[in-house]
Amino acid sequence: MLTVEGLSAWYGEAQVLRDVDIAVAEGEIVTLVGRNGAGKTTLLRCLMGLHAQCSGRIAFLGDTAFASRPAYRRARAGLGYVPDDRGVYATLNVEENLLLPPVVGPEPWPLSRIYDTFPVLAERRRFAGTQLSGGEQQMLALARVLRSGARLLLCDEPTEGLSPLLVRQIGDILREIKAAGVTVLLIEQNLHFATTVADRHHLLAEGRVVETLDNGAVRQREHELLAYLGI
Repeated sequence: MLTVEGLSAWYGEAQVLRDVDIAVAEGEIVTLVGRNGAGKTTLLRCLMGLHAQCSGRIAFLGDTAFASRPAYRRARAGLGYVPDDRGVYATLNVEENLLLPPVVGPEPWPLSRIYDTFPVLAERRRFAGTQLSGGEQQMLALARVLRSGARLLLCDEPTEGLSPLLVRQIGDILREIKAAGVTVLLIEQNLHFATTVADRHHLLAEGRVVETLDNGAVRQREHELLAYLGI
């Protein structure tokens, strides 16, 4: 579904990504793992067309000129971005947050399906964004992108700052999304959580992909990887 070759990115004269190669197959969940500052968020922003100072080849659903497309064209093709700040509109209620962004992608989820998948959002549909917990805001951010029609979600640390119970709930939702045919590329620092939801893991260091690991390799090297990540 997604192929990235030789992706490099800069902030001014500072290079933050160096010839990154990754691939994500349809129906997979793949993680990006690395220390803070390794370039993970910049990589997602480059894929979404939100960071201009980048170069390299991006192919999405057979479109080999995808790197030249503006962000709105990438969204229409089925790419969706869930940022780490979640982007919930505080003064709007849950349903208004869901309905405000336009449906642009090829496979939008109707509200009925959203509420079936995220029952807590159905219960809180009249609650303002400021009344939601961190986990509920994360669910809303995921649901909003699914309603817009995304086929591949770019998720930036969806479990950051959440309680173990909410982390498990986010994991259940990601597995359900995957079972429904949605593909996910996510940044995740919680290695144990990552192995429960993802198929493969790209380890970034100093702007490069230095290893690609399956779940077995992550479990065998968990202590080493945790020490490397400083967790």
